[in-house]
Amino acid sequence: MGDRFRPEEQTRALGLATLAFTVCFAVWTIFSIIGVKIKTDLGLSDTEFGLLVATPVLTGSVSRIFLGVWTEQYGGRIVFPLQMVLTAVAVWLLTTVDTYPLFLLAALGLGLAGGSFIVGVSYVSRWFESKSQGTALGIFGVGNVGAAITNFAAPFLVVAFGWEVTAQVYAGVLLLTAAGFYLLAKTDPVEAERKRTGRRIIRASAQLEPLKYIQVWRFSMYYFFVFGGFVALASFLPRYYTGAYGLELTTAGVLAGLYSLPGSVFRALGGWMSDRWGARFVMYLTFIVSLVCLFVMSYPKTSYSVSGVHGPITFEIGISLGAFVVLSAILGFVMSLGKAAVYKHVPVYYPNHVGSVGGLVGMIGGLGGFVLPIMFGVLLDVTGIWTVPFMLLFAIVGVSTVWMHVAIRLMELRRHPVLAEERYLSDVPEEPHP
Repeated sequence: MGDRFRPEEQTRALGLATLAFTVCFAVWTIFSIIGVKIKTDLGLSDTEFGLLVATPVLTGSVSRIFLGVWTEQYGGRIVFPLQMVLTAVAVWLLTTVDTYPLFLLAALGLGLAGGSFIVGVSYVSRWFESKSQGTALGIFGVGNVGAAITNFAAPFLVVAFGWEVTAQVYAGVLLLTAAGFYLLAKTDPVEAERKRTGRRIIRASAQLEPLKYIQVWRFSMYYFFVFGGFVALASFLPRYYTGAYGLELTTAGVLAGLYSLPGSVFRALGGWMSDRWGARFVMYLTFIVSLVCLFVMSYPKTSYSVSGVHGPITFEIGISLGAFVVLSAILGFVMSLGKAAVYKHVPVYYPNHVGSVGGLVGMIGGLGGFVLPIMFGVLLDVTGIWTVPFMLLFAIVGVSTVWMHVAIRLMELRRHPVLAEERYLSDVPEEPHP
């Protein structure tokens, strides 16, 4: 493998980055739990609550562009701890405010935690060869389990100590993680070589050059659902369970964790599957299963009355709590596979622009996590139907599936008209098309 990719250094880099990302992701989704208490304290509407939950996602999304570029320029060992320290300060300041506008302002700073993803992707990808990057980035992506940690643990902290102490605990853990990463992590091989040779830092404009290609934006659309939808549901499900099924917050948090957990830990499996069978196959699997799950989850509880021989006959159709939990776990599982599949494409097609291209893909995906909770809240306020957010997600997946299939078929027909029928699932590299 050579001195550049020594196994012990790969393991160190991957392990530290995954741990840091897990902590950051737990912080990034903290409003899914403490937001429920803040909603009650401030008397917020569903739309206002959706905006509060989504605000950290906005910062975490937009920041991925410049954090990705900075990581390409200065290395993850510097950018990662700096991002964590700034986030920890914002989380602590969250406990000092008491009005809705100030909560939104503090939430903007907290959202920097979401930018940690592209920092880790850029840092980890530099330690692995192309044939192993899918698996490595899949393992790194397991850090999404931070959302499950928050769903499982934060409700009990809130009940025992209050949401303010919970936020302070999170801030302290984030500071300790930042210090540990800086002290234990090593400079990545690319950055070390740049320093050794004295090569100039690549200009940001050059890093952003690939963003003119249409397939970069298509990958971003995939990520809008598999990641943005994941973040949105991780934040929305505790509210859904407490409202639609009348559960206590602690129970709702645990059940939401049953969605977040498979939506996180199986990302490594998605990376391995993408390395072995191709990212396209994994994306088809993700979208098709998601369509089935969301179709069932979208059906609202409905009462029917028909005229019978001996009078009206009434009956109800709706999804039970147990069935909903199972479907949400399946949905989280395939979304986890899809997240890994999307990022398998980035270092393969754009090996010299992982930070900028991955930053854009991550930003669009993160914007899904910002826009969708707001849309969930608006749709709930307008329609009053609990399952309408799942109807919206069904429509998004449908559009993404059609776009992906048409794009792949057109590319195959253009390059291999005779073999198109049998090759459209394989990972034949796509040519950039501005």
